[in-house]
Amino acid sequence: MLRANEFIEYLDRVHDRTRRIVVLIPREAVEWSPKPGWFSFGGLVRHLAGIERWMYAETVSGRPSRYPGHGPELADGYDAVLAYYDRLHAEARAAFATLSDERLNEKCTTPAGTPITVWKWLRAHLEHEAHHRGQLYLMLAMRDIATPPIYGLTAEQVRAASSP
Repeated sequence: MLRANEFIEYLDRVHDRTRRIVVLIPREAVEWSPKPGWFSFGGLVRHLAGIERWMYAETVSGRPSRYPGHGPELADGYDAVLAYYDRLHAEARAAFATLSDERLNEKCTTPAGTPITVWKWLRAHLEHEAHHRGQLYLMLAMRDIATPPIYGLTAEQVRAASSP
């Protein structure tokens, strides 16, 4: 059974991996997107922050989602986007830290009206973050910005260290 403190520890590691990529976004490219109508760097970061705080933290706390979107009116410019990301993550983390082990096995309601076990909803949160982190990696690569391997080794290094 997942324990609340174990979730917080894992959340911290996931968030740290994402933040290491977020800070690589060029200041002058915060609103760049691969094509019109797609997420910009800033839009993705605002989305990650807003979804975590205003959807996941609210729903597991027994309240409805209050997700405000991901537009630049929420945080405009590199410094504001990073501050928004950090502030909303801290608020969401604080909400998650109040969850008991028992609460993790109770139900919450998604914005679609679907009841789901809290720990499963939190797992979906981390999958959602990993999905968008992958987008950030790809977008940075499209701009020729070097990124660190997510777990310390590149695919080529893992292959070289593997048995034939």
